Amino acid sequence: MEIKTYFLDTYVFFELIKGNKNYERFIKNINFITTKFNLMELYYGLLVKHGKKIADLHYDLNVGYCVDISDETIKEAMLFRVSNKHKNLSYIDCVGYILSKKLGINFLTGDKKFENLDNVEFVK
Repeated sequence: MEIKTYFLDTYVFFELIKGNKNYERFIKNINFITTKFNLMELYYGLLVKHGKKIADLHYDLNVGYCVDISDETIKEAMLFRVSNKHKNLSYIDCVGYILSKKLGINFLTGDKKFENLDNVEFVK
């Protein structure tokens, strides 16, 4: 069985933590990567809603899956953001999307702004 690798957007982490059944198939038999920027968003959201202990737990569980972001990826992500200015995409989402494209893996998200873009696996 081939194990697929995905880039996990922050949206996905929140849905997995909430127990969204639509994401159950992404719990086992996949590899994933993310960035510290995505974990920063996750940490903040969990800190506000659930406190430091839960935020620390999920950050620490996932920090090993973070990859570095090159300067070239940052520049490409900002070009992508400018070319999609009408969608009001976040900086972090643009970095993740471009990084996933460069690595040849799907950008997994439930963010409607990415629903019809290439290289996106959209799950609500």
